[in-house]
Amino acid sequence: MIKSMTGFGKATVATGDKKMVIEIKSLNSKTLDASLRLPPSYKEKELEIRALVKQRLERGKIDLSIHDDAGERDVALNQPLLAAYFRQLLDVAAALDVAPDKGELLQAALRFPDVMQARAAEAGDEEWQALRRGLDEALDCLDDFRRREGEALVEDILRRVALIESLAAEVPRFEGQRVEVVRQRLRDKLEEWSAAGVDENRLEQELIYYIEKFDITEEKTRLAQHCRYFVDTARDEEAPGRKLGFIAQEIGREINTLGSKANDHDIQKLVVRMKDELEKIKEQTLNLL
Repeated sequence: MIKSMTGFGKATVATGDKKMVIEIKSLNSKTLDASLRLPPSYKEKELEIRALVKQRLERGKIDLSIHDDAGERDVALNQPLLAAYFRQLLDVAAALDVAPDKGELLQAALRFPDVMQARAAEAGDEEWQALRRGLDEALDCLDDFRRREGEALVEDILRRVALIESLAAEVPRFEGQRVEVVRQRLRDKLEEWSAAGVDENRLEQELIYYIEKFDITEEKTRLAQHCRYFVDTARDEEAPGRKLGFIAQEIGREINTLGSKANDHDIQKLVVRMKDELEKIKEQTLNLL
């Protein structure tokens, strides 16, 4: 089933006297790009967590964060480091000939790096198993979100492809007047060349040029084929995001050629509308797996 790369999953698990909240956000990306924010006690499990994410999520920019119950952890004050910071602040105040407010200096020193340290013990087996269950739950939630988002995206994309097909089907309605304009141009050219005594080879070359320049039969046929291929791929393949992007490029190529050859105001208006829908399709396919 086709999925979006955008999603969100959350799970809360408890073990012993600790509660863990796991949140996973996902955005579109050409590859799997995972960013993890873990409490110190889970740092040794980072590689295993990354492997689990890689196993479950094929692509996307992943932001995974795990928060434990900070109120249940011991916090230690690094007194030697605090004293060193405080003495250096006093020295700076003396060097600048500023009367120091020791209370304010102490508050400033307390905000310096590593003064307050959480003494977090490494996670035991029971806690790690609970965390694994929470990760699976959050990933399941994210996967369900991606699936529902993907269904909505595909529905919108296929509706726009159908609109392109319907616009392309209107092109023959204006080809009659277009052919008449081309025919009159050729008549005028023939009269001009006859009066100027142009040779037959030159006349044949000019006729071939006009025929090739204004014939859009191949473009219409290929455009219809690409649209059908796009729809079949979206419905039948599991993760067609990249492939749909390539097919959309081919659809755009045929629409552009059709517009450059049309030489008709009404057909050009149809081409502009097709381009507008195609740009929206390209934006949507970027978010599909």
